[in-house]
Amino acid sequence: MPVLILGGTSDARALAELLPGSISSLAGRVRQPVLPPGEVRIGGFGGVDGLVSYLRSAGITAVVDATHPFAAQMTAHAAQACALAGVPLVVLRRPGWSGAFTRVPSLAVAADVLPSLGSRVFLTTGRQDLALFAGSDLWFLVRSVDPPAPPTPRRMVSVLDRGPFTVEGETALMREHAIDVLVTKDSGGPTGAKLQAAQSLGIPVLMIDRPPLPPGVEAVDTPAAAADWTAHRTMEP
Repeated sequence: MPVLILGGTSDARALAELLPGSISSLAGRVRQPVLPPGEVRIGGFGGVDGLVSYLRSAGITAVVDATHPFAAQMTAHAAQACALAGVPLVVLRRPGWSGAFTRVPSLAVAADVLPSLGSRVFLTTGRQDLALFAGSDLWFLVRSVDPPAPPTPRRMVSVLDRGPFTVEGETALMREHAIDVLVTKDSGGPTGAKLQAAQSLGIPVLMIDRPPLPPGVEAVDTPAAAADWTAHRTMEP
């Protein structure tokens, strides 16, 4: 019986390799995504009701939400839909980063705080949030997989690239553009190459905290733990 993986992350792809026969769902926001093994569907479900309908029609026995930690709407929809459909749900989230960062609860607050930390910004929060910085007089280096669409910061250089990145590469990039502050989301992960590079260069880091999970939702922090969780849930009568 199929397990649905709400994906788009490297952890989701790793989980798909551990769960042959699973179905991976991608939002379709990246033009050429790195596809996981097995069956893949691309595009939204049509809200909570659409996801409930899909879970029932596809005979889904368990759902693993392995979306980006900041895909809060998808996670909320998954929690509601699984509760309505009676399908068990677990969220796969890497542990967050720890360090001497300036932490803020949202990108909007980050935009307000940013001028006090630097003037040449390495903004690694994704191309969909640039409108919040469009009115800024600061200089921005923006990295994304696909080209950003307006509105964007007036003084901006766009770099199109896809990770994983190395500490050496991140250090060279920040030096080349004379970066004096790094802005990033707390997506977590084992390496944090850009964070190590910023630390080595003495560059302050403005960290956006991840949104909380919906109440009562279970979470695991590795693909292997998510695979074990699904094994126990799908074997239950």
